[in-house]
Amino acid sequence: MATDWLGLKDKVCVVTGAIGGMGTKICHELAAQEATVVALDMKRDPLEKFVKELKTTYQTNALAVACNVTDETSVQHAVTQVKDALDHVDVVINTAGILKFDPLEDLDYATWKQVLDVNLNGYYLITHEFGKLMIAQKHGTFVHISTVASDIPETYSGAYSTSKAGVNMLSKQVAAEWGMFGIRSNVLEPCLVKTPMSADFYADPKVENGRKALTASKRIGTTQDIANAILFLASDRSSYINAAALPIDGGFSVMMQNQIPKPGGRRGFAETH
Repeated sequence: MATDWLGLKDKVCVVTGAIGGMGTKICHELAAQEATVVALDMKRDPLEKFVKELKTTYQTNALAVACNVTDETSVQHAVTQVKDALDHVDVVINTAGILKFDPLEDLDYATWKQVLDVNLNGYYLITHEFGKLMIAQKHGTFVHISTVASDIPETYSGAYSTSKAGVNMLSKQVAAEWGMFGIRSNVLEPCLVKTPMSADFYADPKVENGRKALTASKRIGTTQDIANAILFLASDRSSYINAAALPIDGGFSVMMQNQIPKPGGRRGFAETH
């Protein structure tokens, strides 16, 4: 087997939401594969510091691009910077996102719009503008972070599930319309993964243990689990995977029936009947 099995060396990989959480981990893992990492985030100073760290640690090329994914001009400028500096782009990974908690009856319109703007409109702008470059060069790969909650509502989370359901359909539409240009688009659907966004959920050991019990694998996922899946979908090893939604949930999505009580417990009932 080839040492560089994934074949990501020197691939230009753009990561939105690069500072903090899964974006940071994804950038590290791409750099470890000797990819050229283009880190996008809003704050220039921490971004420059982070990119310097990637270059020093992995002895690979990296570029910091300050960008507000909800601003069309900012995104267009980011694409121009990448094209001028690196000539092309191979992979775009959309991770930037926010989560706001509200019962629907208490959810104000401004908060609704804010979540949709970052989680869906931001993905659209990044995909639309980098997509033009990919169409011209006749190749490219998108990987978008969605969530299991795009299929099953995350109750009392306002616009979050709605925004991520939109991401799923955006990805399918990209695949359907741009596949002819050599472009792929897939989503990851994480659930029960510990990230900075979800860290508060796991502060109570009872909550963490209760969540573990809901998965087939009986553990909480990590940003490493997310990054591993990203590397595969970003690589040509997944070249015939297009318009897919891959759950990263430890088997949570197949455990619904297991939560329905039976006399003596589900296994006990099976053993005695």
